[in-house]
Amino acid sequence: MKKNVFKRIGKPVAAILVFMCLWEAGVRFFTVEEWFLPAPSSIIFEGKAVLPEFFPHFAATFSLSITGFLVGSLVGLAAAIFLHLNRWGREMFYPFLIVSQNIPVIVLAPLLVIWLGFGAAPKLIIITLACFFPIAMSTLQALQQTNRNLSFYMNMMGATKRQIFWKLKFPYAIPSIMAGLKIAATYSVMAAVISEWLGAQKGIGVFMTVASSSYKTSQVFIAILVTMLLSLAFFGLIVLLEKALGRFQRTGEIS
Repeated sequence: MKKNVFKRIGKPVAAILVFMCLWEAGVRFFTVEEWFLPAPSSIIFEGKAVLPEFFPHFAATFSLSITGFLVGSLVGLAAAIFLHLNRWGREMFYPFLIVSQNIPVIVLAPLLVIWLGFGAAPKLIIITLACFFPIAMSTLQALQQTNRNLSFYMNMMGATKRQIFWKLKFPYAIPSIMAGLKIAATYSVMAAVISEWLGAQKGIGVFMTVASSSYKTSQVFIAILVTMLLSLAFFGLIVLLEKALGRFQRTGEIS
């Protein structure tokens, strides 16, 4: 088992190390200015130097991402269940669900600031919009594709609609829900950073904006790297949750 894990992780890590070495060598060989493209070693040293300053920004983005992800996930699940159980609601609101993803955030963001100010509300709305759609669509599609033979069999056994939903349809949709959560988990961090560009006192987006305006390219790379790692961490947590649910299903604790 450990050997398999090492094989899966070893090759990507080796590829990253080779890329970093080539990057370092290229910057040194061609004498590239640090403001244009810093070497990986410069980015690491700069990261150590600005860590006390950067941590409050990281904490602000982390908190905003988690909150927006949870709200977006709950809204997405609720929307999917509502649209599945109510045909009239699906016919009426499904087009709005699609349209909501065709509105560019860069256009919507200034309006939210005008309506709600520079507080947390417009940022949470942006993250919620980014997160709820993949969850809502994947859940709704899975609920509609439940095995009809099993549904018919449960009807013949006298099961109520509620029992069919919670005992059959919802468990059947869990893999699709987890797939939507994985997408939303990565979107939440990206949306949080973008929302912080609108106006905030703390956050990775604020740190990145200040660094870029000051031509501190190493700090911009630090912000990008941390954003990527945070997205991967959220994705990894969802993968662990999916595996835990899979074990419960196999042992019959979820039926």
